[in-house]
Amino acid sequence: MVGKSLLHYEIKESIGKGGMGEVFCARDTKLGRDVAIKILPAELAGDPEREARFQREARALASLQHANVASVYGFEEVGGTRFLVMELITGSELTERMKSGPIPVDETLALARQIAAGLEAAHESGIVHRDLKPANIMETAEGEAKILDFGLAQAWFGEDSGQADSATSPTMTAAMTQMGAILGTAAYMSPEQARGNNVDRRTDIWAFGVILFEMLTGKKLFQGETISDTLAAVLRAEPDWEALPVEEAPELCRLIERCLERNPKQRLRDIGEARIFLQDGGASGTSLNFSQIGMMAATAAPAKAKTPVLMLAAIALVCLVGGAVLGWKVLAQPEPFPVLHTMIPPPANTDYDLNGTAPGVAAI
Repeated sequence: MVGKSLLHYEIKESIGKGGMGEVFCARDTKLGRDVAIKILPAELAGDPEREARFQREARALASLQHANVASVYGFEEVGGTRFLVMELITGSELTERMKSGPIPVDETLALARQIAAGLEAAHESGIVHRDLKPANIMETAEGEAKILDFGLAQAWFGEDSGQADSATSPTMTAAMTQMGAILGTAAYMSPEQARGNNVDRRTDIWAFGVILFEMLTGKKLFQGETISDTLAAVLRAEPDWEALPVEEAPELCRLIERCLERNPKQRLRDIGEARIFLQDGGASGTSLNFSQIGMMAATAAPAKAKTPVLMLAAIALVCLVGGAVLGWKVLAQPEPFPVLHTMIPPPANTDYDLNGTAPGVAAI
């Protein structure tokens, strides 16, 4: 394919290969810019319904414009070959960054904020990635995170329950001869996705949590020797929470726990909440606080409810003690009744004989 042309795109070199197709760097001779060309699997041509759905989703992806999402420029076909034209991202996959060990907390926060922002923009447009993993996240030389292949899995497999089983999931059909790629995808699947159930944006939130865990620890969260072992770990294995830097970043670790709730009903419901949390905490340089954004309603609400109760109890106690003291002072030590002094003048022409027994009548 290198050296050939597809329409007005001159193929220069191969830059990657995965379950959703092979990616080439190409030159757009009309606009004079380099682009990424993803040639889609030949299986697409054999299913008109899937092809039509992919075309619709490709148009939706083309409308998604965000700094942290690799843009899709168009969906083309020539000579039976179908391909996507996308923004060419130069940099390295997040997998390469993670090979050297844990990523410092401040750098993890910076990347996590951008990943969350990209996910939020896509989710608000009704697009779910369904195959989020470090290999689909590029980090540019400027430290900018870019999410690749956004929505391609959804466009390819759709959301029908009949197409969400293990026989048609991205994990099982992606690069069957590339076991490493398969296991890498399986390791980031949500439990409901591993079971073959319908998925929504919360499956991306699960994968986001897995990625954050691995960024901070430098270790794979779920892994096994076979696909079944990896999926079993996703469904049952308890993460090693002690491996997280809880003392250094307790709130960030709590965010990861919320993302990794196996029950999707208990999981963080909106990646926008994570983005606000990461943005406020990281930008201000202060300690992160879930209560600032209401993310922890299930746990923060009871704590908030206790505050007014304690205040009322304290006020009542003060009033009771004050009333008791005041009552003691008033009732236990009553003031004596005052002594009244009165003078009664004698009637006219009389005086009192104080030495006698009764007043006498004065002489006229």
